[in-house]
Parts: sequence; C-alpha cells; structure tokens
Amino acid sequence: MENVSFRRMKIGLAVLVATILFGSAGYVAVEGFSPFDALYMTIITITTTGFKEVHYLSDAGRALTLVVLVAGLGSIGYSGGSAVFLIVESKFFWRRRMQRQIDALDDHYIICGYGRMGRAIARVLREAGVEFVAVESEETNVERIREQGFRHVHGDGTDDDVLQEAGVARAKGLVAVLANDAENVFVTLSAKVLNPDIYVVARAVEEETAVKLERAGADRVVKPYEVGGVKMAELLLRPGVTEFIDLVFGAHQVELGIEDVTVKPNSDLVGKTLVELPLRDKYNITVVAIYRSEGEFLYNPRSDARINANDRVVAIGGKEDLARFDKVCLGESNV
Repeated sequence: MENVSFRRMKIGLAVLVATILFGSAGYVAVEGFSPFDALYMTIITITTTGFKEVHYLSDAGRALTLVVLVAGLGSIGYSGGSAVFLIVESKFFWRRRMQRQIDALDDHYIICGYGRMGRAIARVLREAGVEFVAVESEETNVERIREQGFRHVHGDGTDDDVLQEAGVARAKGLVAVLANDAENVFVTLSAKVLNPDIYVVARAVEEETAVKLERAGADRVVKPYEVGGVKMAELLLRPGVTEFIDLVFGAHQVELGIEDVTVKPNSDLVGKTLVELPLRDKYNITVVAIYRSEGEFLYNPRSDARINANDRVVAIGGKEDLARFDKVCLGESNV
C-alpha cells in the first residue's frame, strides 16, 4: 500500500506541473507571448523571483498571473510539506521497526561502542550466528552499522534508557568498548544494576581501571595492549600453538570451533558420565573442561566424570557437530 505522504507529495508535484503548463499556455493565448517567454513568465511568477514582467500585461494577463501565483505557491507548499513529513515519518517508522526487532530478542548480546574493537567483535558474533545489538552515539559509526544491516540503538551507552532500548534486561552478555575507561566503568555498573545476571566483558586501557571495572561488576576485564603483547610473545615462543588457536577462534575457512554451553536441568546429559555419551561416535567432539555449578573446575575430565545440571561444558569439534551438541545440552533434542 502506497504511503499517504508520498501520495500527497505526488499530487502536489502534479498540480505544480499542471500550473506551469496552464500558465505557459495562458500567456501565449492571452498575451500573445512566445512559448519561451510564456514559460519564463510562469516560472518567475511561481517562484516569486521579483524580476520585471517580460512584456506589459493586460488586466486579463494580471488576473492569469494571480491564478498562477496562488496555484504555484500552494502546490509547492503542499508537495514540500508532504516531502518533509515523509522524511520524518520514514525515520520514525524505521526506528520503531528497529525497536520492535530488538524487543523480540532474548539472550542476545550488546556491544557498547562501535569503534575498531567494536567492529571486530560484531564480525565475530555475526560469523558465530548469534544475535546482538550495537549501541553507538557517534553518527559516523552509526552509518557504518546501518550499512552492515546490524540491529542497533543510536544513543549514549552510559544512559540507562538507551541500555533498556537495547534490551539489557533480557540480554545474555554485554561488552563495553567505549572511547574511554570512565565510560566503560559507568556502562558496566549500569548494566549490572539493570540486569544482575548479565555477563559483562569490559575493556581497560589503564592498569588501575581494571580494578574499578571489577568492582563495578565486570565478569572479565580485557587489557588490549597486554593481550597483544602476550600474543606476540607466544608467536615467538610457540607459533604452532598460536596458529591452532587462531584456526579455532579466527576468521579462517576451517570448520572447527570451541563451545562453552550450560547444561539445562531437562537435558539428557544430566546424570550421565562422559563414557556413557556418544561424544565421538555421534557428535565427533571432545569435552576439554567442565565447570561445576558450585565452582569446581575439571580440566581434561576423566571418562567417569558425571555431568550435572547447570554445569558448563567446554567442547571442541566441528561447528555443525557443536551446534547439535548444544541442542542436547539445552534440552532441545535427545542424545
């Protein structure tokens, strides 16, 4: 169905064109102007340019001028107003449609800040196939988000209302990578107040900020320069190990991944030992760690290790195999 404002704008433009044609023909018929002089007279009349008349006008010509002036200005005002309303209306409805999409999300992630690091995080989340919302206040970065088609909220991530628009109360995790450490501390604190269960990863540039972020409630604090330095050292000392990790976590065309998933109480895995599960035969994956709900950590668990409800299982394998295993952990399919 055609938009009402767009239809009104078309009507206004049609009346304007009709007025130009009517005025030009009128000046030719009434005053005997040449077609060009008649068109020129019509245009300067409609636009109220103020130039002198092309030729002396009779009373009939002046009456025609009044009709052209009123009709022309009216059509311009009508179509112009409709165009402005159409622009405002389209932005309003676009934002409302975007908000409806965000409101439909659950267990999604929020990226506060869409600079270089925010863009890298968005790329990884997109490749992982998970839902996320980007929060950004800088217009240039917002345009980048729109070009990539990501769900987003245009606003300050330190504002509670903006976080609520991004669905922080229903979100599974949030990453704070805003321009400075103070903003990241504020976002972390706000997110934890609005949703105490949300998992927050925050960036800290300064060493002393890491402690403040942890006190604000951040579950993990990342110091990019330190991480970068450690990785460079690892490349020197253990290049093979680093390359393997890059294969798992990087954007390489290798169908290999590592997954961390919480076992739901209704999952078929609950109460079973690893040896009782067809991890290799059916899923072709390897369980490398188990985080017990009470805090115990099992690295490279023995075959007789039993899986309990709410345990976090870390597994490595093919991405499609891991996706099938995830559904079993979440109780969405049987073993």
